[in-house]
Amino acid sequence: MTFFFLPSLAYGAKSVLRNLWLTLALSLSLLSGAAYANQVTILALGDSLTAGYGLPEGDGLVPQLNAWLATNGVEAKLLNAGVSGDTTAGGLSRLEWSLTPEVDAMIVLLGGNDVLRALPPASSRANLEGILQGAARHDLPVLLIGMKAPLNYGAAYQTAFDGMYPDLATQYGAQLVPYYFAPLGDPTDSANMAQYMQTDGIHPNKAGVAKIVESLGPQVQSFITTLP
Repeated sequence: MTFFFLPSLAYGAKSVLRNLWLTLALSLSLLSGAAYANQVTILALGDSLTAGYGLPEGDGLVPQLNAWLATNGVEAKLLNAGVSGDTTAGGLSRLEWSLTPEVDAMIVLLGGNDVLRALPPASSRANLEGILQGAARHDLPVLLIGMKAPLNYGAAYQTAFDGMYPDLATQYGAQLVPYYFAPLGDPTDSANMAQYMQTDGIHPNKAGVAKIVESLGPQVQSFITTLP
C-alpha cells in the first residue's frame, strides 16, 4: 500500500517525529543519569591481589567482582586501586589522591607484602589505622579484608599481625572479612591449593579468584546495603 502526503501534512509528521525523538532522547538521558546517580562507587585499595597480578585483563579480583555484582543486580562499580608490591605504607601514601569525588566507600586489602617482607606488625597496624582514619575524614565506610601471617614467623608475630584486622575493624566501625584466602580451603593441602593458585604459590589464578568472589560477593553486597 502506498501513502501520499500533502506538503503541510508531511512537514507536520516530521515535526511530530522530531519532537517524539527529542522527548525519547531526554527520557533516556534522565533515566541514565538516575541510574548513574544511584550507582555506588567503591575504591578497592590494595596490592597485587587487588591489581590482578599474573592474570589476563578481566580475570582479576576487581573485574570478576564487578561481574558478580552486575549479575546479582547490585548497582555498584569497583575502581581498581591495586598496585603490585604495595605494602600498607604504600597504600597509606597514595590514599588521599586515590579518593576522587565519586568514591562512596572503600575496600581495603593490604598486608600481604608486609608479611612477605617480615615488616613489624606494629608498623603495619599504624599504616592500616592511618588508612581507616583517612576514610573517616572523608566519611567513607570501609570493608576491611584481613590477611594472616605464617606460623614460621612465631606466635607473637602471628598474634599481633592477625589480630590487627579485627581490632581495627571494631575500633573504626569497618565491616570485616577475616581472611582473603579462606574460601580456597586448607592452605596446607597442596593438591587442593594447586588448582586455585598460580605457579608462584602466592597469587590465585582465575579459578581461585572466582572461588574467592563466590564468598566475597555476598559480603560486598551486604556492605553496600549498609551504605547511607
